[in-house]
Amino acid sequence: MRASVSERTSLFTARQGFEPRLNGPKPFVLPLHHQASEGRINCGESPTRQALKLTKNAKPRIDDPNALWLNTFLMSSDTNPASQPKYKRIILKLSGEVLRSSKTGDPIDWDTLARICEQIKDIRSLGTEVGIVIGGGNIFRGLSGSKDRGVDRTTGDYMGMLSTVINGLAFMECLEKMDVVTRVQTSIPMNQVAEPFILRRAIRHLEKGRVVIFVAGTGNPYFSTDTTAALRASELQAEVIMKATKVDGVYDKDPMENDDAVLYEQLSYLDALQQRLNILDSTAFSLCMDNEVPILVFSLNEEDGIRRAILGEKVGTLVCSESSLSALKRH
Repeated sequence: MRASVSERTSLFTARQGFEPRLNGPKPFVLPLHHQASEGRINCGESPTRQALKLTKNAKPRIDDPNALWLNTFLMSSDTNPASQPKYKRIILKLSGEVLRSSKTGDPIDWDTLARICEQIKDIRSLGTEVGIVIGGGNIFRGLSGSKDRGVDRTTGDYMGMLSTVINGLAFMECLEKMDVVTRVQTSIPMNQVAEPFILRRAIRHLEKGRVVIFVAGTGNPYFSTDTTAALRASELQAEVIMKATKVDGVYDKDPMENDDAVLYEQLSYLDALQQRLNILDSTAFSLCMDNEVPILVFSLNEEDGIRRAILGEKVGTLVCSESSLSALKRH
């Protein structure tokens, strides 16, 4: 009597010591010697996590390709905890003045621009989602134009907004030459130059790892780019506004004129208001305080300042709510 197909298959399996792959490759199963090296399995964890944990703690056999592949994957995916970013999504506020060349007086110093873009690329590689708000003071500042040159305030503010568009396009050009995918979104419609600001589209860009540059302010006169940063941070639920300045934080008085000026490491919103510290303009500061958006003020001239701030090192001055300060002190 001839054996059936199933019986012949079972006999072949017993003889050879493995199951035949009748329906394609077998799914990955952790080798038994790995499980034996661990000695126990946590049923509360998923099989994949158990396999990763067991393989990571065991010594793979050289003749086991599955174990070698998984061990290589784990080694490549291990990250240093010290290099983990503290912030997942940020708004980086840059003054247009930082782009001006101190030597030639040109509105845009391309070496300075490249140096800033290198730092942005660096923090983006850490996994932080980056939105940028750039001022236009290196080209035209609406408030000073209305006071010093007799330009109508509304007209001057629109001129300032267009200046931020020029700076934003310069940043986009520089970042994309560094292989950083970038999008420019404007509050004033100009379809052939930049995308219109659409909140959900901006969030999607950030989630896909693109750097988003917000230009043209809020689209309304009488509002500064500080207010734009506060507004975008609130809308995008950014974890912090990082304001890059020429000084290394917030002082009790002007450090350029007073040698005894004291640098604050942490401040509450109320303390900043009571001491009348000029961190952001009043509208922007009120918006941050109402929505509890922390503000980190630090020096752009400090080497790797942006990266160090992202990693949570003690850089500059952190301005936040009383409850956040209390939580920081407990930790």
